[in-house]
Order: sequence, then structure tokens, then C-alpha cells
Amino acid sequence: MVMFWVVILAISVLLYVLLDGFDLGVGMLFGLARDEERRRAMLSAVAPIWDGNETWLVVTAVILWGAFPVVYATLLSAFYLPLLVMLAGLILRGVAFEFRYKTERARWIWDWSFAGGSFAATFIQGMTVLPMANGHYAGGDFGWFSPFAALCGIGLCVGYALLGACWLVSKCEAEVRETAWRQIRYLSIGLLVFLIVVFIYALAENLQVMGRWIDRPYLFIFPAVGALAAVELAASIRRRRDGWPFYMVALIFMSAFGTLAISFWPYMIPFVITVDEAAAPHSSLAFMFWGEGLFVFPLMLLYTVISYSVFRGKVGTTTGHY
Repeated sequence: MVMFWVVILAISVLLYVLLDGFDLGVGMLFGLARDEERRRAMLSAVAPIWDGNETWLVVTAVILWGAFPVVYATLLSAFYLPLLVMLAGLILRGVAFEFRYKTERARWIWDWSFAGGSFAATFIQGMTVLPMANGHYAGGDFGWFSPFAALCGIGLCVGYALLGACWLVSKCEAEVRETAWRQIRYLSIGLLVFLIVVFIYALAENLQVMGRWIDRPYLFIFPAVGALAAVELAASIRRRRDGWPFYMVALIFMSAFGTLAISFWPYMIPFVITVDEAAAPHSSLAFMFWGEGLFVFPLMLLYTVISYSVFRGKVGTTTGHY
């Protein structure tokens, strides 16, 4: 039963990163759009599915709270301030998404709120990566902050923006599509530079996880998959295949997620709390299984598949987003 919830949690986190990642990326790129027509086209590309994407964050939190309460309590205690900022950013972008169509003179405020909220939420998510990898969960209000944590935040912003640009290429036409193609080139280079810097830092600091890589060479299968996806991404950019870049970037994200998960296994909080130590009693896990595990989670997966199937294909500029 424990492993069932580990798998469900991993799927939920991965779906959130991929799905909300690209619409947060579109939100950040939205701030660079130069006219109203392009902004409307970008919003139309995410309008039918953006709120459903954020639901996976709620699912992740619920699973942690119910199935792994020790992890939930530890992470919330360590990251109260950044998580509050992240939630504020998500709320702000949601409000701005709706309100920008209700005004003319103050529309620029909501436009910047949408882009700023997307950036804040993404940046905070990235900033939690370093403390997680280092097993750093105690300190003052800003004990989680460091220059390299800020670099991780910027790195995730680049990664989400790349996902967003790939999504715009697959969904939009005309100037929005051409601009997104140009952005993919620069963002891909930026993400590659970031990954190289992180790898050099891990070697220089002799992070504990590096020893696991030396002892477990089979872990290199995930970076190898990511490297192959990066090569295919470069090829798709040259061929201008609209639908291909998004899947290749998603595969890069999945390989990075698999690398982190396997590197830290069997720890849920790296080098502090294992899966078995974090798990709730069997009775609680079984109770959750008959509700969320057996009905809610499959229905959410089905809803996601149907929504992306219904709203597939290219979108056009509309007067609203419904």
C-alpha cells in the first residue's frame, strides 16, 4: 500500500510540473508580448486547461497530507514563507487571467500581474530545489535562501519558459508561433548552461548524492535519455516540426525528475526521512485508497485526457478566452 501511494505521488508531481509548467511558462512569456492580438492568442492557447493543470498541485498536497504526514509537516515548516509567496503568485495570475478582460484602462496592471504571478510561482518552486538536495530544513525565516538557490529558481524559470514556448509553437499561428520558435533557441541554450553549472556545483561541493551516482552507474540511464531528447529537440528546431519540441522538452523534464527520484531513493526527504518512516499507518493508507486512490485519481486522469483531446489543435485569436 505504501508503494501505491509513492507511485501516485510521483505521477501527481510529474503531471503538475509538466502541465502547469508550460502554462506558467506561457505566463512569463506573456510579459514579452508586444501587442494585444498576440496576448489574446497566447491566453487562448492555455485558457481551456490552465485551471485544471493547477489541480495537480492540490492533489500532491492532499497525498502528502494524508499518506505522508511527516513529510508534509517537515516541508511546510521549513518552507512556509516561500510557499506562501508561491500560492500568492498562483492566486494573482488566476485573478489577472479573468480580470484583464473586464477593463480597458487598467488592463496593463492585470497583464503585468499575470506575468509577475507566473514568474513568482515558478521562481519559488525552483528555489526549493537546493535545500531539498542538501537536506537543509532548519534555520531562520530565510534559512532556505542562498545564491545558488536563487540560481535554481532562475533555472526553473528558463525551463518552464521553454516548455511554454514549445506549447505556443504547437498551438498558435502567425507571429506568436514565429516568436516562440526564436525563443526556443535561446531558452534551450540557457537551460543547457544552467544544467552544466548545476553539475559543476555538485562536483565542487561534493554533494552526498554524487557518491550515489558513483556507486550506482545505472542511474546514468536517465541523463542519457535526456541527452537523446535534447538532440532530437535540436533536430526538430531545424526542421520546424511544430508538435515535436514540446514532447522532447517534456521528456527532458521527465528524465530530470527520474534522476532526482532514483538518486534519493528510498528517502522522501533526502538523507533524513525514508519512505517507510514517512508513511501514515496502514489503516489511513487503506482508507484513502477507497476514495482518492480508487475513484478520484482515475477520474482526474480521465478528465485531463479528455480535456486535452477536446482542445487539441491550433487556436486562433478571440475576443475572450471562452
